[in-house]
Amino acid sequence: MIHLEIEQIFYYTKDMALINQFWRWVNPAHPTRLLLLELDPLDADYLAQVAADTGVSRQEAAQDLLKTALVERQVAEAYLERWQALTPRQQQVAALACLNFTNRQIAARLGISPQTVKSHIYNLLHRFELNSKAELRQALSNWDFSQWIEN
Repeated sequence: MIHLEIEQIFYYTKDMALINQFWRWVNPAHPTRLLLLELDPLDADYLAQVAADTGVSRQEAAQDLLKTALVERQVAEAYLERWQALTPRQQQVAALACLNFTNRQIAARLGISPQTVKSHIYNLLHRFELNSKAELRQALSNWDFSQWIEN
């Protein structure tokens, strides 16, 4: 059994709203901030290996892994919200950019000018708070854009 202090997990985020949201999701009826994790044997073995590889206790390794997973989830949810706020045309441009189409290829495919594509890309990067198409591809790398090839 691993005991994780919720405040320790979120210490570096300084995001009390995230702590409270997570706590209500995990254990809405219990007032304590202690989370008890019981792992199946394969997960316990993996956690022991991570702890050994990083030179920390199993508890510290579990806290670090949970912290990382929660932050990644928060970022993914933010990207999804931003995606949903895009216009259909912006979504098309973003999807094609993530599929490694050049601006000229996107323009030809959508029947718009390369300058219009460039404007869309600029606006997309601003909306996602990124600096390049490569960063956009990386941020959305787990997304499936295969349907956009057919459209």
